[in-house]
Parts: sequence; C-alpha cells; structure tokens
Amino acid sequence: MNLSAILVVTAPAGIETCTSLLNNQTGITVHHSDPLTGKIMLTQEAESIDAEIEGLKRIKALNGVSMAEMIYHYFEDDEALEVRMPADLDPFQGLGELPEFLNKTAK
Repeated sequence: MNLSAILVVTAPAGIETCTSLLNNQTGITVHHSDPLTGKIMLTQEAESIDAEIEGLKRIKALNGVSMAEMIYHYFEDDEALEVRMPADLDPFQGLGELPEFLNKTAK
C-alpha cells in the first residue's frame, strides 16, 4: 500500500467545487480545506507507486486545480520499485537505474 499527502491549490471561490471533485476520486480523503487561501490537504491511498503517480496526475487534471504536489509519501514493499524507478519520476529527478547495492536482483 502507498500513502501520500498532497497539497492542492485552487481559487478560493471554487474551493467547495474542487473539494467535492476530490472527494469523488477513488482513494482520496480530504482532511482540510481553507476557503481563504484555496489550499486543500488530502491523503491518497494507492496499490503501487505507479498508481499513486497516476492518481496525482488525475488530481492535477481536475477542473479548477491550479497546483497539486505530493508533499509526503509512504510505501510498503513495492516489488516494481525494486527493479526500476517509475518513468514519470526518473526524468524529473534524474535517478536512472537503481544502484547495484540496492538492487535485490543483482548478484
């Protein structure tokens, strides 16, 4: 299981609509919203890191979302991560292949 905390920013006037759209997303729980600043704090639960990234992309694409960024991430054993870094993260962070000492499949 993967859990992430995500900060979403929307126009203050549209915070109720945006919060409603977020609450309708699978695996999303809105914990706090501030109508003065348009900031929304939520958690997302996903089965894998790839699913977590796809969920963040869906949040960013919602109508009224100005910004959405993952501010915390927790993951249990994700065997896909043991082999390669998700493609959406690699070019952004330049992480490339896992170092051999971290690769469980290396001999």
